Amino acid sequence: MQTQSKTPSTAMVVLAFATVYIVWGSTYFFIQRALAGLPPFTLGAIRFIAAGLLMMTWSVLQGEKLFSWQNMKPAVVTGLLLLFIGNGVVIWVEQFLPSAMVAIMLSSSPLWFVALDKSKWQENFSNKSTIAGLIIGFAGVVLLFSERIMNSFSSLNSSRDLFAMLLVILGSIAWSGGSLYSKYKTGSSSATVNSTWQMLAAGIAFIPGALISGELQNIDFQAVPMNTWLATGYLVIFGSIIGFSAYVWLLKVQPATKVSTYAYVNPVVAVLLGIFFAKESISQIQIIGLIVILGSVLLINLHKYRKVSRPVSQAC
Repeated sequence: MQTQSKTPSTAMVVLAFATVYIVWGSTYFFIQRALAGLPPFTLGAIRFIAAGLLMMTWSVLQGEKLFSWQNMKPAVVTGLLLLFIGNGVVIWVEQFLPSAMVAIMLSSSPLWFVALDKSKWQENFSNKSTIAGLIIGFAGVVLLFSERIMNSFSSLNSSRDLFAMLLVILGSIAWSGGSLYSKYKTGSSSATVNSTWQMLAAGIAFIPGALISGELQNIDFQAVPMNTWLATGYLVIFGSIIGFSAYVWLLKVQPATKVSTYAYVNPVVAVLLGIFFAKESISQIQIIGLIVILGSVLLINLHKYRKVSRPVSQAC
């Protein structure tokens, strides 16, 4: 793991952030397409087992050491927290809650990152630009979806939907906690091997849910439309293998609060994709929300820009 201690190139960091921002933002659209033909637990099992097996094949071809329980254990824990609980909750509740409302509640993740990252409390809570950026970013997401949220509240089914909303919050906490666990507790194996076991653990964990709910017994795989399989393939390759691997790597080389800004930018990408590809319209309040979110990301990174500029000014 000595290579991870080296300072990563700016180009690699920018590429990884762009991947997490754009690719994961697009998964809102493709999850919806995949759920049109596959039930949620089955989709989760197929997506993560397929991604895990592909990464395992790559690891074997690269001569990686796969079977070491010391390294597998933290990867399995991370996979269950991030992908099974965190991502699985989102897939399941979107059967009941509007996606806009889910996106709002998921955007609380950066706040949970700050609250749960005890080792960085002093640094994070003393950094005014970071705290301001996190709060403003959450407000920006609320603005972005405010019109949809107002319409959604009138259609909520009291107890069932309140339970679903609680699950989303718990899922957001599990995702933040799992991300921090991955950052600090991952074993000494490569990022590819870690991601392999994370995805396989999550995929296997979805199977009991698919059996108990009766999904596997009732589904006719031959009747699943091609668009669903194509959307699932996109989720496997881009959402899981490329996007998730970039996310796990960023957690290792960048502050968790900065990486967590994906939760603000992903809804922006989802809205823009809806405008360009689904012919959705955008209102003035949504434009304001987009601007506020982008401003919050700049605020969260302001501390880094100041650090970079100080040595330059001193040298002059």
